Amino acid sequence: MGHGRVRSDRGWHVRGRGRTTWWRRGGRAAVVTAVLCAVAALPGGIAAGSEPGTYAFAPDALRVTGAASPADAPRLTPGRTYRSSLPRNGRLYYRLDLATATTTTYVPVTAVPPAHATVTATDGIRVSVQDASGSSCANASALFGAARSPRPVTALAEREPGRTLCPGAGTYYVRVERVDSGTAEAAQRWDLEIKPVTEPRLTKTGPTTAPRWDSASPEPLAGDPRDRTGGAGFVTAAPLGEGVWRTRITPGRTLFYKVPVDWGRQVHAVAELDGSTSGHGYVGGALNLSLYNPVRGYVDDASLGYTGTRKPVALAPLPPVEYTNRYAVLSGESAMRFAGDYYLVVHLSEQMAGTFGQGPFEVTLRVRLDGQAHGGPGYAGRPVPDDVFTLTEQDREAAATGGSGGGDTAMKALAVGGIGAGTVLLLVLGVWTVTARRAQTRVSAQKPTA
Repeated sequence: MGHGRVRSDRGWHVRGRGRTTWWRRGGRAAVVTAVLCAVAALPGGIAAGSEPGTYAFAPDALRVTGAASPADAPRLTPGRTYRSSLPRNGRLYYRLDLATATTTTYVPVTAVPPAHATVTATDGIRVSVQDASGSSCANASALFGAARSPRPVTALAEREPGRTLCPGAGTYYVRVERVDSGTAEAAQRWDLEIKPVTEPRLTKTGPTTAPRWDSASPEPLAGDPRDRTGGAGFVTAAPLGEGVWRTRITPGRTLFYKVPVDWGRQVHAVAELDGSTSGHGYVGGALNLSLYNPVRGYVDDASLGYTGTRKPVALAPLPPVEYTNRYAVLSGESAMRFAGDYYLVVHLSEQMAGTFGQGPFEVTLRVRLDGQAHGGPGYAGRPVPDDVFTLTEQDREAAATGGSGGGDTAMKALAVGGIGAGTVLLLVLGVWTVTARRAQTRVSAQKPTA
């Protein structure tokens, strides 16, 4: 058969010398590979998370250097995302200028240690908000726990009106410090992602006691799982609705999902780590399942020890989402205080690799939503950012179908990157053009001549 081009339902290909080269498919593969490499090269790139210990930072995060003392602290603006780093034995300060006394301010800080860093169960970070005199309004800690596996951990501190401490407007400081046992490598810095959020007061006062609720554990959902790969950070979290979901994860990796939970709805979650046919032994804290609320505040977590046999781990029963949950005594119940995206975070311990191999290991997530959705409280103003406690039909549809997961999630994250996204778009177009021209040149060179 002679040289020439043939049209088929799979595109144009070139015939000749006994081989078939699908240049159109090859061109697509080349473009996709080049684009993913280009995106991965960006700071906090969307392709981050493909290796243990990596984290997808918000592409629009502003770089900021924390100060050693409050006097030099850089300012944080609610609604913006910041990226910083924390040295070992370091204590850094950031400034908040709060204009009103009636607004609640939340400051979540996510610490990301390097891959394969040496950590203990009691290592982590501590975050506090202080007034101008140095008095602490509130503080919180986040530790790595029994797995002794480096992973992103998030602690949230807040300035809440109506409290005896820090009741007024003015200048406040966020203090972030390492909590470590002295075993971590001295030269290693931990990256930080900081995203302050504000919540306005209500238009009118209401009950100031937490509501009663049924704390019985429901039956986990049954059914065939659907595949849903998680994101590598809060900003790239894959949407997840009620249902049975399946993913695959390698030791040291952390996957992020976001579950839209309306006012009045109650979320339950179970994770199951599949059995292993290779290796034997025991890994403590092999799989960790955590839940964070829309302002990245810790709600609950659970972990399981693993012997190679399929085993589930479940979050504790949690109350339906209500504004008045903030008056609950238990911190997990208090954290269920607003509607929005709740984040399920799955981490597989690095220790699994030495005992049961590199995997990947299959994890099944069973997510259940109970209760009747209803309208939220009447806020006297808008939160910052203004959509943090709002859910749309598109959010619910994406959670059910995965429509904005995967690549769409990546492109959405690129879109908020402003100039960075424009640069990537130009690069994509350039690579596409060059690849197409090269493919066309190869085709033309192989055309029969008269």
